[in-house]
Amino acid sequence: MSALLNVILPVFGIILCGYLAARFKVLGPQSSEALNAFVYYFALPAILFIFVARAPVERIFYWPFLAAWGGGLFITFLIMALISRFYYRDRLAVLTLRAMNGVFANTGYMGIPLVMAAFGDAAALPAIMATVFLSVVGISALVTLVEIDLRREGSAKSIARDVAVSLARNPLILPVLLAVNVPLFGLELPASLAFFFDLLGNAAGPCALFALGMFAAGQSLRAGIAETGVITFVKLIVHPLVTWLLATRVFEMDYLWTVVTVIMASLPTGASCFVFAQRYQIFVARTSSATLATTALSVVTVSLLIAMTDTVIPAT
Repeated sequence: MSALLNVILPVFGIILCGYLAARFKVLGPQSSEALNAFVYYFALPAILFIFVARAPVERIFYWPFLAAWGGGLFITFLIMALISRFYYRDRLAVLTLRAMNGVFANTGYMGIPLVMAAFGDAAALPAIMATVFLSVVGISALVTLVEIDLRREGSAKSIARDVAVSLARNPLILPVLLAVNVPLFGLELPASLAFFFDLLGNAAGPCALFALGMFAAGQSLRAGIAETGVITFVKLIVHPLVTWLLATRVFEMDYLWTVVTVIMASLPTGASCFVFAQRYQIFVARTSSATLATTALSVVTVSLLIAMTDTVIPAT
């Protein structure tokens, strides 16, 4: 519990700072969007680059982990997408953001420090690879599906061209494609360049959370309680359950990788979802509510999971 609180309390503290800044009009009315633009175009690309560049090449392609983690993401996304399509009757862009709220966990800003506090430094690598995979695959899928919806009036050929151009121009895709060459070819980043990416990337979490607090200050979190409840249940219960089944019953992994994979799936909705929701101006209020609700309730659910680790994932 102490490890979780040591991570979650600062997260809520930064959100609260943003909330108070908006309430007392410390910053201008466009500050939330400006902070999100900074995170989207500068800080997130930097942290993705340095994560991938430092990852051991054999763990980038650790197939049991990729199958269990990726399978949990895909199945949970599909469950949320079906609910979105047939119950809420969402269009594709809204469906995508709603489903992403159910799978895009706060692995980077919360997960990495949490598992390191709970299981030691050795837990950092699987947490980092979970973050990289989620960011690369999740972001690519999100951008592709939203762009397809926004450009659906065109022909199939023009839509495919526009989506390809959007992905090529996306500031989060190119850094990963460049960074993967570092471990693949045994390259070494200059110390000054690595420090630059560390310094810039470390701003992603605080700025995204601060912007989330600013946006929440202008919203009524009582609205959409039922919708937020569905997303919260899927994120905190369904996603880790599906991942646990895949990681322990279908695929064989190292014990520590299995533990970290399940815990990563149990984490609340990441602030990056809010960055994209505000970027596209789609599903913004619900994303804000889901991020706050899942973060608050994860104090209980993640603490229980960590306490029950040896029971639900026996050491082999």
